[in-house]
Order: sequence, then structure tokens, then C-alpha cells
Amino acid sequence: MQFNKKQSKILNDIIILRRDIRGNNFTNKKIKKKDLNKILQAGLDAPSVGFSQPWKFVVIEDKKIKNKVFKNFQKEYEKSKKYFKNRPVYNTLKLEGIKETPLNIAVYYKKPNGKILGQTSQKQMGQFSVVCAIQNMWLMARSLNIGIGWVSILKPKKINKLLNVSDEYKLIGYLCVGYPKQFLNNPELETLKWNKKMSLQKTVTYI
Repeated sequence: MQFNKKQSKILNDIIILRRDIRGNNFTNKKIKKKDLNKILQAGLDAPSVGFSQPWKFVVIEDKKIKNKVFKNFQKEYEKSKKYFKNRPVYNTLKLEGIKETPLNIAVYYKKPNGKILGQTSQKQMGQFSVVCAIQNMWLMARSLNIGIGWVSILKPKKINKLLNVSDEYKLIGYLCVGYPKQFLNNPELETLKWNKKMSLQKTVTYI
């Protein structure tokens, strides 16, 4: 199958306009099951080294469980503030949408029992494959005008316990999924001057 320039342009727009959505920017609109399935299927369709498909997806809708996850976030967020004392804006950032979104998705990596094709030299390739799945999900969600926020300020072992997930799985991403009030023109942290967007000239070397 060949794609034309218009289709390529649409994909480029989806990539450029993907955003990490914060908790202060979600509506309470429910996500249709068919759209959720499209997002999850996009994760399943991601590339995986050795065709290992080492992922597991846990969809969380239960408010009690989300509240417990949120409490873990609060605890870890308070501890993280000491690392950014010289950047006061950190204390004003809304870094999650755990309770605001209709559902959360915990994305896991299943640790292998034996050797995996393509992962004998770089064992972390399995985890990187799961990251590819998350990126696929993020882009599919954006194409459906659904927002995703990735929460990384969590204790993985604690989340495993809350979600009743065994230690054979490693938490890679905890995603807050819902419809945003708006998709910002630029990433929020770029607008707040937390960091500058890098250019091709600074990141690519030809040899």
C-alpha cells in the first residue's frame, strides 16, 4: 500500500500537534468503547523487537483506585519539589489528570523468562518496544481528538500493588485519557520557557 502526500501531511500534523494534556485541561466527556479500542489496538500494532509483544494494558475506571493512585502521585510530587527549588514554576504545574479523566491506562512490560531475539545484547529493547506502543496510542488518540497525559511521578511497585499486577510486569507508562478543553498550539513547558525546542541542526550529525 502506498500513501499520498495528503495522507503524509495529515500524519505529520498529528505528530506535531500531539500534546501531553494536564489535569486542568480535561472535560468530563466519556470515551466511547470503540475509540478506546482503537487506541489500545494502536498499541498492539506497535513494533516490538523480536516480535516479542511484551506489553500489558490495564484500563482503570474505578474512582477508588484512581484516588489511591492520585495519593501516591501527591506523595511523590512533594518529594520531587526539592530537586527544583531554583525553579519556582515547578510548584505551580498541574502534572497529572488522574482523577479528572474518565479512565487511566497503565502500560506494562512483561519481563521475559528466557532469551529474546534481538535482545541478547541490549536487554532494554523490550521496554523500548513498550514505549513504541505508548507513542502509537498517543498518536491514535490525537487523531481522535482525545488527549493523553503521561504521569511518571509514581512509585511503580506501589502502583502494581494497587492494580493487583504481579512483579513479572514492570510499569512503563501511566496514562490519563480523556477529551481536553483544548489542544495547545505549543507544548505547555515550551510556552512556560522550561526548555527550548531543539532543532535538527543541533541534534543530527552526518558522518
